[in-house]
Amino acid sequence: MRYLRCLLIFVFALLAVVSRATHIRAGEVIAKRVSGLTYQFTFIGYRDVEGVPFGQGIFDFGDGNLYGDDPGEDIPWGNIEDIGNGVEKWEFTLTHTYAGGSNYLVSYKEDFRNANIQNISGSVSTTFYVETLVIIDPLIVNSTPFFTVPPIDQGVVGGIFEHNPGAFDPDGDSLSYYFTIPKQDEGLQVNGYQSLIDPSFYDNFNEGNQAKDGPPTLEIDPVTGTLTWDAPGGATIPDQENREFNVAFVVEEWRRINGQLIRLGFVTRDMQIIIWDYENDPPELEIPEDTCVVAGETITGIITGTDPDGDPVKIEAFGGPFEVNPSATVDPDPAEFQGPPSILNFEWTTACGQVRLAPYEVQFKAEDDPTIPNIPNPPGQVNFETWRITVVGPPPTGLTADTQTGRRIQLDWDPYSCTNADSMQVWRRVGEFEIDPTCNPGIPENSGYELIETLPVSATDYLDNNEGLGLSPGSKYCYRLVATFPSPAGGESIASEEACDSLLIDVPVITHVDVQETSETNGEIQVSWTGPLQRDPVSAPYEYEVLRKQGQGFGGSFTSVRAASPDTTFFDSGLNTEDNAYSYKIVLYDNTDQAVDTSQQASSVWLQPAPLVGAIRLNWEANVPWSNNVQDYPYHYIYRDNVNSGDLSAIELIDSVDVTMGGLSYLDDGSFNGVDLDEEIEYCYYVTTYGSYDNDLLIEPLINNSQIICAQPNDTIPPCAPISITFNSSLDCETQASCQTRTGNSGVDLVNGFSWEFDNDVTCDDDIVFFRVYRSSTGEDGDFQLVSETQATEYFDNDLTSLAFCYYVTAVDRSGNESAISEIVCNDNCPQYILPNVFTPNGDTKNETFRPIERDGQCPRFVQSVNFKVFNRAGAEIFSYDSTEPEKTIFIDWDGKTKAGRELPAGVYYYSAEVRYNILNPQEATEVINGWVQIIR
Repeated sequence: MRYLRCLLIFVFALLAVVSRATHIRAGEVIAKRVSGLTYQFTFIGYRDVEGVPFGQGIFDFGDGNLYGDDPGEDIPWGNIEDIGNGVEKWEFTLTHTYAGGSNYLVSYKEDFRNANIQNISGSVSTTFYVETLVIIDPLIVNSTPFFTVPPIDQGVVGGIFEHNPGAFDPDGDSLSYYFTIPKQDEGLQVNGYQSLIDPSFYDNFNEGNQAKDGPPTLEIDPVTGTLTWDAPGGATIPDQENREFNVAFVVEEWRRINGQLIRLGFVTRDMQIIIWDYENDPPELEIPEDTCVVAGETITGIITGTDPDGDPVKIEAFGGPFEVNPSATVDPDPAEFQGPPSILNFEWTTACGQVRLAPYEVQFKAEDDPTIPNIPNPPGQVNFETWRITVVGPPPTGLTADTQTGRRIQLDWDPYSCTNADSMQVWRRVGEFEIDPTCNPGIPENSGYELIETLPVSATDYLDNNEGLGLSPGSKYCYRLVATFPSPAGGESIASEEACDSLLIDVPVITHVDVQETSETNGEIQVSWTGPLQRDPVSAPYEYEVLRKQGQGFGGSFTSVRAASPDTTFFDSGLNTEDNAYSYKIVLYDNTDQAVDTSQQASSVWLQPAPLVGAIRLNWEANVPWSNNVQDYPYHYIYRDNVNSGDLSAIELIDSVDVTMGGLSYLDDGSFNGVDLDEEIEYCYYVTTYGSYDNDLLIEPLINNSQIICAQPNDTIPPCAPISITFNSSLDCETQASCQTRTGNSGVDLVNGFSWEFDNDVTCDDDIVFFRVYRSSTGEDGDFQLVSETQATEYFDNDLTSLAFCYYVTAVDRSGNESAISEIVCNDNCPQYILPNVFTPNGDTKNETFRPIERDGQCPRFVQSVNFKVFNRAGAEIFSYDSTEPEKTIFIDWDGKTKAGRELPAGVYYYSAEVRYNILNPQEATEVINGWVQIIR
């Protein structure tokens, strides 16, 4: 009898525990940064109202601190909300300050989940656990995303189920989504978890989707977060009843920092789906198209819901616009069943503080109100649709452009209306260019505009002098402004209206740098220009000298290639136009034969191929004072050989490209004539460009050709490696090195110089375009870094403080193939450290301390550290010195005293100096110098 009584007590106790704690359906933990290292955490949980209330769980801050595990630490439950369908939403908030930056896995767990979850074994006795990763970096301000749509939804057997959590990141960070398995503790998944599409949930798994033409699928969109289950099975659900399933997913947040996407943490949501076994088709939603709105303006939209079964429909709205101030509104609010059709009116008056790069997402949820025999108040089917609204900054206003003396243009504009903006960008191009401002913030790609300055947003003027080089005479310069908004949300304004002004044509204006002939030795370029049409004619007639240099970049040395002459066209011949672009300037001479001014630099068009599999990509560029991106002449023309079967060598027009849309690039995949490119054939091309100064006094269009280049599709054969790498003997270490100073640097910039040769073996391709130089301070594999790309066959590594480097060189062909590495060559330092054998610490200021010799040719060089010890005749250590200690140098400067500061008598003492040098081989870097020193007083 006593045994039976104990057994009954145990059973009743177990039932009491189960009845007390079978209630938790779903939840998540979100984090909000308060300041510094202080964060506010909120657990949001959802319970079955037929179970017991939330009780005492344990909150783990991830740094070893817990809340709720000690007596008296009651979980501070706050907001409690009935969200319908037998579900309550509970919340509590805790604040915690961390000791420092790190990764913290924050979590909450409580016993137990609700009973009879179909895909969790023994859910009635399974702990509920969710976690959030908070990454604290002192340089990054961040709060986690939170969810605006409750994690309890309902569906029917055989019908597609959709759910969107309505995640909103208050910092405007990018979000990504993926599934995970629900957990019962850190690192511990729930017992016996089954996927929602486990075959045991289906009567016919191979016809488990809604269309019954394939197995069921379960996916979550990694970008939008929409969960789609096509479709729930009914094998475990009695007719006209429901059963519950749980699924968990992770929402990661990402931020672009210094051009790289960085993960900032994640939030895990554990949600519950209730599936009914009855017939009901989901409602349908019609929403506006994705759009943008200028901050300060009001956006409205009409959302319509219908139902295939003719049932009334209720439309609810969630998402970011309802979480900001001023917030969006909807009507009716609260949502109500209507129609069909059901109508929801959306309205949002935006503000400057809501500008951001990422769109705001509005999740619309439609739910029908079906009539199901024998089921009172049956839950309806749901459908989700997402409307994306991007809030952009208003355009800057009042921009004017006025030409100033000194070939400058003064810009002025109104104070910007959004004071929370971060900066004002100034963009410039030659010639007018129309931009459609509709949902098009910033400056469109391929518009030809160049960012020339970024100013504080408070700025209202800017003087453009082209970085001191002066603007180009004859060019019409056009400007636009764009306001940018601070990170992390970011965002841009609509571009301002365009403001333009032209500079006088008071110098020669180059109009053509046209490649007439492509050759290694006999290339030819036509250079043409217009005289100074708006210069005071008192100094006319004029003559013109032609200057030339190799390459397209600014700077460098120009050489005169034609003496002063009245002709305004020059044919420059004997050039290597196959391998080089060329730039020109025109010097103006007046009627007294004095050089009075010089034109702007203009280069030839340089065309480069990039062979691909079955195609060749062409890219071209020209450094010219006019624009080659002109809406009046938008097309550049592509010419190629192997087109005319009667003359395969003839180069003919094959296509054109609208550079205002696609930029200075063209892909030849044979689609222009439907003939695929042959990987065994080398194709040759040139491009004809069209440009303009947008000046009525100057001719247009300006038509210029590139050089002819040839390439082979799918060219994967690399060139041969460079050979015969030789260091410049005039730059040896002994010649360059000088005495080391107390700061550790000789004060002389050292140079490693070396040269190499082409491998002219007949098996090597001759289509090398440039070389790459790699350097390493150790010579170890994997430690070499690219330091230069050059067309020359020599390289000078300047401004060095050490010569101890290894190098190799590779060759790159026009297809981008890189050769094997050349031989590795290394240079090394020539270290030196010589100690004296006598010093006289007698107060006469001469030779007072023991220090390394510093005479010419014998001074310290390339010394990293010195560990110095002095011993008496008995072998006892009486003084020590370590140069690696703070405020010490390799010069020792021993004053002849002991470690205790006692003056040593005159005599002979012995020392040992361990000297570490800066050289390549670490095994040879240390030298121990043993010797004697005499103190004379």
